[in-house]
Amino acid sequence: MEHRSRILTLVSLPALFMLVLFLFPLGYMALYSFRAGTFGEARDMFTLEHYQAFVSNLSYQRLLWRSLVISFWVSLYTVVFAYPIAYYLVFGAGSKKLFLLTLIIVPAWVSYLLRVLAWKVILGSTGLLASFFTWIGLELGESSILLYSPEAVIITLVYVWIPFVALPIFAALERIDPSLLEAAYDLGCNKIQAFLRVTLPLSLPGLIAGFLFVFIPTVGEYVTPALVGGPDGIMFGNLIQDQFARGINWPVGSLMSLAMLVVVLVPLVIFGRFIKLSDLAGI
Repeated sequence: MEHRSRILTLVSLPALFMLVLFLFPLGYMALYSFRAGTFGEARDMFTLEHYQAFVSNLSYQRLLWRSLVISFWVSLYTVVFAYPIAYYLVFGAGSKKLFLLTLIIVPAWVSYLLRVLAWKVILGSTGLLASFFTWIGLELGESSILLYSPEAVIITLVYVWIPFVALPIFAALERIDPSLLEAAYDLGCNKIQAFLRVTLPLSLPGLIAGFLFVFIPTVGEYVTPALVGGPDGIMFGNLIQDQFARGINWPVGSLMSLAMLVVVLVPLVIFGRFIKLSDLAGI
């Protein structure tokens, strides 16, 4: 109890600072979504036409749904690939685990844009993947294999997020008391049973934290779909970016941002009913 009081005391002021910086822009964006236009007299007029147009436009809703599906698969694949890495670091790497963990994080120091462009080259018609298929005797001509598709977006984002997802899973596995596994072995469990009954349930908070850590920002992703997704891999974030940058329609862009925020809050509420936020934070 005293430990939690100290933590709350330390984070209360920064949390208040972040709350003000988050809620004020969010409230201003919500207010802007009711404005009739971006500039001139329309900026001072309020209307519900943007909301009516958004609800009646099925293409917006389908694109938002596709973005959620892509984000879900990216999050799921990232957790699936990151979990064995974190598991090996905790239970198999021994004294080298911190060194290996550093090696996993090192690629994240490289520019995000450069890493995405590297995958654009790999997935292209003259990239590493195409060269491999040519080497095994499969001629594909000038056509790209996965580039400019939803699959290209998923592959690239999974690669980008794996180092970050491995960290919360690594922290959750590190907190497991080894005596619990020893007790499971003494009670007749083999390694698979001990993993399913002890390790996996106790590491679930870190796994869910990693899933949400990827899912939330990926829904609004627009850089990666623009570079490797093409017309078939466009996401809802690209549409929002177009409204602000190209269309200069800030009210509609604000409305779409709010719609995306509401949709993203749904999994947070669902997970919050079963798992405490303090468990995800390791408190």
